[in-house]
Amino acid sequence: MAQEFVIKSQILEDKINQLLPSQAGTQAGIDLSATTQIVPIVDLTESAEGSTLRQDLQTAFGLNSTEYNVVGTTTTIINTTGYYRTQGFYRARATTGINASLRITDGITTRQVIQATSNINGNLVPYEMVVFLSAGQSLQVEAETNAQMLGVVRQIADINGNLVDP
Repeated sequence: MAQEFVIKSQILEDKINQLLPSQAGTQAGIDLSATTQIVPIVDLTESAEGSTLRQDLQTAFGLNSTEYNVVGTTTTIINTTGYYRTQGFYRARATTGINASLRITDGITTRQVIQATSNINGNLVPYEMVVFLSAGQSLQVEAETNAQMLGVVRQIADINGNLVDP
């Protein structure tokens, strides 16, 4: 004959509510229980949530990443919705006229997310960031004639936050 045990654990209850939202709070007063009878198991690990990569590995650059090298112009590097990670360097190529920037625009409003300037020829300034683009927005790189922005960008999640493997 099977024995029943009541389990009181707020951590386990919270995890079940997170992983099985349709069960959350629908039957107040029902506790978790255990039994000596063999029953199917619900996997409460991260792999059951659909995650197969650690978060730091999820942001890795891969062969599908997009490289950019901009000098003396403005270039749109991404115009698709989602979350993007970009990393690179700003480089001064002279001692004057050496401004460069990364910016998000919707065609009417433009916001600089990085502005780099230096008066030291050859000076390298690293940058790294994650940006979000909604519908109609794009990520642009601008570099004056004596400046250079070079880097790589890749999508890490779609607009709904679903992770995109490298």
